[in-house]
Amino acid sequence: MKYEIKVKFLGTGTSQGVPVIGCCCDVCQSRSKYDKRLRSSVLVETRDSRFTIDAGPDFRYQMLRQGIKDIDGILITHCHKDHIAGLDDVRAFNFLKKKDMPVFATKRDQEAIKREFSYAFGENIYPGVPRFKLIEFDEDAFYMNNTLIKPLKALHQRMEVSGFRIGGFAYITDTHYIPASTLAQISDCGIVVLSAVRKQAHPSHFSLQQAVDILEFLRPERGIITHISHLMGKHEDVNKQLPDFIELAYDGMELNI
Repeated sequence: MKYEIKVKFLGTGTSQGVPVIGCCCDVCQSRSKYDKRLRSSVLVETRDSRFTIDAGPDFRYQMLRQGIKDIDGILITHCHKDHIAGLDDVRAFNFLKKKDMPVFATKRDQEAIKREFSYAFGENIYPGVPRFKLIEFDEDAFYMNNTLIKPLKALHQRMEVSGFRIGGFAYITDTHYIPASTLAQISDCGIVVLSAVRKQAHPSHFSLQQAVDILEFLRPERGIITHISHLMGKHEDVNKQLPDFIELAYDGMELNI
């Protein structure tokens, strides 16, 4: 069977990842591969495109771990370090493919990328710096090759962030509030991925129950939780507590849509 979209979770952790440096909690000391989480990102493959959503600090290792030798571009959800810090490593793709890396980002996030990687912009560019082709999007759908991508607006405390819909797949991370207009845009998706950092309330992220409530309202075929901290608990234990159609993501998890 040929699938329209394939998704692989390159990382499913929060900004600190799991295990957390210096932490001796049960989750961080777990030997289960499901409790080892790099910073959140996914690889999306369609019939004519291959791209990642975000490029955090683990981007280099994620590319090496999955044997990825080329991508058509990178979608940016927002400009926090755990979602853009790995952009420097597009240098390898620049060298191999002799082209600038398309990076799709809002105007605000483009400005942040220019500040963060100032050495890659300007008149006297040092040889070997990453080369970006910044492409702006707002609320309108856009294309990567022939793949239609619909931005999805949400809030990360006071910061507007972008989720994305590709076909019947929706991915929204780092949010504590999704407006009704966005929910309407993903109401018919077969797979919806939302973030939830822990069971307790958080000022800028969904708690587990809040994410579950949204997924139970939407009722996709599969609801998946990502951007998970060590405070959530062990993967296996938490999964047992979730409704049948909802599960925690894990690094290396694959979806065929």
